[in-house]
Amino acid sequence: MAKRTPLYDVHRELGARIVDFGGWDMPLSYPPGTIKEHKATREAVGLFDVSHMGECILRGPGARRAVDHVTSNAVAGAPVGKAVYTLLCHASGGVVDDCIFYKRSDDEYFVIVNASNTAKDFAYLRDHATSVDCGLDDISDVTALIAVQGPKAVAMVDGLADARVGELPTFSFRRAQVCGIDCMVARTGYTGEDGFELACAAPDAVALWGALVDAARPLGGMPVGLAARDTLRLEAKLPLYGNDLDDDHSPLEAGLGWAVKLDREFIGAAALRSQKAAGLRRQLVGFRIADDARAIARHGYAIVDAAGAAVGVVTSGGPGISVGGAIGLGYVPAALAAPGTTLTIDCRGKPTPATVVSGKFYKRAQS
Repeated sequence: MAKRTPLYDVHRELGARIVDFGGWDMPLSYPPGTIKEHKATREAVGLFDVSHMGECILRGPGARRAVDHVTSNAVAGAPVGKAVYTLLCHASGGVVDDCIFYKRSDDEYFVIVNASNTAKDFAYLRDHATSVDCGLDDISDVTALIAVQGPKAVAMVDGLADARVGELPTFSFRRAQVCGIDCMVARTGYTGEDGFELACAAPDAVALWGALVDAARPLGGMPVGLAARDTLRLEAKLPLYGNDLDDDHSPLEAGLGWAVKLDREFIGAAALRSQKAAGLRRQLVGFRIADDARAIARHGYAIVDAAGAAVGVVTSGGPGISVGGAIGLGYVPAALAAPGTTLTIDCRGKPTPATVVSGKFYKRAQS
């Protein structure tokens, strides 16, 4: 039987289309539809139930040393109150998962991992980070997580909180009461927009969600399902584990070198240093399909050479709702990774031209 978040009944009452997502019954979309939900997030406020994500706490006098051992980024040395995006890696350099560590103190780190990888990640952390002086508490079942994203999100949540959370820098967090409910308020997200992710006790999720929906609707905001969450993150070129990241590709190949600090030791560091020194043989690139092709590249489609032989693979693809056309991500040989390079994608038997592009497809205006 699929798992359900504390907001499952609320989604059903809102008329959501429920689908199985990694063993969870989750809202794919609501009656307004994916396009309207996407645009509401880009223009106003989108509300996302992401309570299916896994959460744990690493704590103890050895927590800082343990975290330093398993994270690719400089997590352990971050200041208290900082949220840090990082990779967990195999010794081979392949990616176990991408996640965010929230530093509460040198002795305590709150961690959010991808829903589909929760068991895998916690097993990895137990194997490599826990000891007599660092324990792991799985708090996934008692924690709810709601994302509030969009250009009006910060002001909205700031007005509902008992503290000036609008003054939080990006990728930082603090405790606050939001709508009278105790939350960890983090200025993070997965949409390319500004906003917050609010972690609260699972029994408080329905009340918090209801208050947020009531505040968002007059602003043009609405609940948003998984379908628009995917189109939003793709436009912002944010990777999805299982598509753009996996055990067989390294963070360097995925363009995440900024989250890998090779001047320190962690699991996978030696392999990644060797890979960098030898030069990357494949890279994850963003591409746009030619407008006159009238095609959309999907996960798993082959990227082919002139003879039709596969040289790469599409990892994510879809319509560019806010940026127009059809866009995607894929791994190609390094020789084909330069911006402006023409690729050919086998879209269900149809050779389709695409062009490698630099950077994000969508970048929000800075306030």
